[in-house]
Amino acid sequence: MTNLRFQMVEKAFHKRAIPIEVPDSRPSEYFASQVFDREKMRKYLPHQTFLQLIEVIDHGVKLDRSIADEVAAGMRRWAETLGVTHYTHWFQPLTDGTAEKHDAFIEHDGKGGLIEDFSGKLLVQQEPDASSFPNGGIRNTFEARGYSAWDATSPVFVMDGTLCIPTIFIAYTGESLDYKAPLLKALSAVSKAALGVVQYFEPQATKVYSYLGCEQEYFLVDESLYLARPDLLLTGRTLMGHESSKNQQLEDHYFGAIPERVSAFMKDLEIHALKLGIPTKTRHNEVAPHQFELAPIYEECNLAVDHNMILMALMEKLARKHGFRVLLHEKPFKGINGSGKHNNWSLGTDTGTALMSPGKTTEENIRFIVFIVNTLMAVYRHNGLLKASIMSATNAHRLGGHEAPPIIISSFLGKQLTKVLDHLDQSTDEAAIHIKGKYELNMGIPHIPELLIDNTDRNRTSPFAFTGNRFEFRAPGSTANCASAMIALNTAVAQQLTFFKQEVDTLIQQGSPKMRAILQVIKKYIRLSKPIRFEGNGYSAEWREEAIKRGLNCETACPIVFDEYTTTASKELFESMQVMSAKELSVRNEVKWEIYTKKVQIEARVLGDLVMNHVVPVAVEYQSRLAENVCKIKAAFSPAEAEAISSENKAIIREIAQHTAFIKEHVDSMIEARKVANALSDEREKALAYHNNIAPMIEEIRYHIDKLELIVDDRMWTLPKYRELLFLG
Repeated sequence: MTNLRFQMVEKAFHKRAIPIEVPDSRPSEYFASQVFDREKMRKYLPHQTFLQLIEVIDHGVKLDRSIADEVAAGMRRWAETLGVTHYTHWFQPLTDGTAEKHDAFIEHDGKGGLIEDFSGKLLVQQEPDASSFPNGGIRNTFEARGYSAWDATSPVFVMDGTLCIPTIFIAYTGESLDYKAPLLKALSAVSKAALGVVQYFEPQATKVYSYLGCEQEYFLVDESLYLARPDLLLTGRTLMGHESSKNQQLEDHYFGAIPERVSAFMKDLEIHALKLGIPTKTRHNEVAPHQFELAPIYEECNLAVDHNMILMALMEKLARKHGFRVLLHEKPFKGINGSGKHNNWSLGTDTGTALMSPGKTTEENIRFIVFIVNTLMAVYRHNGLLKASIMSATNAHRLGGHEAPPIIISSFLGKQLTKVLDHLDQSTDEAAIHIKGKYELNMGIPHIPELLIDNTDRNRTSPFAFTGNRFEFRAPGSTANCASAMIALNTAVAQQLTFFKQEVDTLIQQGSPKMRAILQVIKKYIRLSKPIRFEGNGYSAEWREEAIKRGLNCETACPIVFDEYTTTASKELFESMQVMSAKELSVRNEVKWEIYTKKVQIEARVLGDLVMNHVVPVAVEYQSRLAENVCKIKAAFSPAEAEAISSENKAIIREIAQHTAFIKEHVDSMIEARKVANALSDEREKALAYHNNIAPMIEEIRYHIDKLELIVDDRMWTLPKYRELLFLG
């Protein structure tokens, strides 16, 4: 076995789980041990400073810089107990990743030596330069000044021996260059708008929180096989590879026994995550081979986003330790399920009321209906924007395929809630609204207890489904920063709740009783938002036709979908809620188009390299062997016999020639198409050129490569195949 592929397969086959260090204490005892949480604040900060900082975190009181030095000193003392020597402002640029620049806890002592120090000035604000991050033209590379500022609502944590301080990142001129700054503004907007509505029902409430739970799907691939696939290494997905004879069709991997090596990785990941305060709850096999899922307990939205970004970094780091590489790409393998990041979203008050849960009284159920219907209205008004918030070059491969939601945003409510809304729409009185909670289902088996059945089922083809006490936004991709979707959703809901309160207050001022005014407006919204509600199969061709009739956004071209950010409605939305300016929206689109172009450009270049250095040489060599065999047959047999014996080989030789000729011709054409696209100065036009002209070529070339994989002698094929990538390790 001299072929590198076989060496890597052999290496992967013999790998075993590595032992992990399991803490002696229970998870609850080491949870958040690497987080500067309230317990640590109370211990390491002066009492008055601690109280002032809690006011900042809990009530949005402006941070008094006079306490910053004491907070920084306390943080440093705590961090040093963990062996920390450096700190960093940890932020989330527009790359869907995170960024950090490490500095040591040292300053000159004025006597030729050094002292350990960390000032409040360094904690609160820094100037990290970071001029090379995507910025859509807000700043030139030679204009390097940009600022990071501490987000006190997200706890500081220690990772890899460095004190990480969550921050926002803005330009010198004040525009946000990250995801966190507009997310914090969106959360503030939805809290303020929702509180105004909540106080119709609970005057004692003083704050509304947006909650989020991110279900993270991912693939694991043995590292030795991964390194033998340049496409995986450079693009995160396989640009070629024929489907394995067995993949997910038996659905035997789903919820199956977790392989030993994978289980060791998962346990190690959970231990590290828990220490960082990430409340990991669920782990299981997903549908596709070597696909898995990890889900945390729900948290406040800002913290949940930060934790998901930390978790992805942890996954990549620990996967290597266990001899794996984690694939977070939305569609790393053609023909099987891709990976998403289901965003489970809800709202709740500081009094403990879950606003997306039905209650026991009529008033509680009206409150529930108010928030459900206003959410539907927000999704209806801005369905195109919500699609744009989750669209990317990588997620475009996943949406609409296998178990991924379709590319048309709609909402599933379930039979009972649909019936309640339809009844309310048709009713002429203000009779009590009754919503069933869980009901008992007797299985008729003596030793099986009665099951408690939820009041709504789930629809796996719905991008935005109500699932009992929350909405599950299933469309975000596995590589995405959840903040993108949450900025759009929370801002849209904030605007909608603002509209609702204005209409209700107007009716009340005109003399209408409060509840009658609320129901009058809600009935109108139920009718207006009906086009966004869909209970059927989102994959069907009939649904697309119906969605067009309903006026929903059915665009599928990624660069065009991004246009939704700069429509009049979107600009008005973000500006009225004070989340982003029209300029910020415009430059973010420039970044999105630029990233889309670069992703497809890299894939095209990698594919061309693989074709000329792996695929065509191997195919031609095998073709030569067949031709040599034909010549030998001619020399050994009569012409008639030789023709009969070698006819099959001749057919294969001809087929190889056809495939290689197509591949060579189209790789050359793809290079020329890239040159034409690269000459365009407008980022949108360039992205469209890559979408319309180059992305289709990648798929056309792939088709012929995959055909060659089936023809060429397996012993000669140099790249690990799907059956090896998906079933070894």
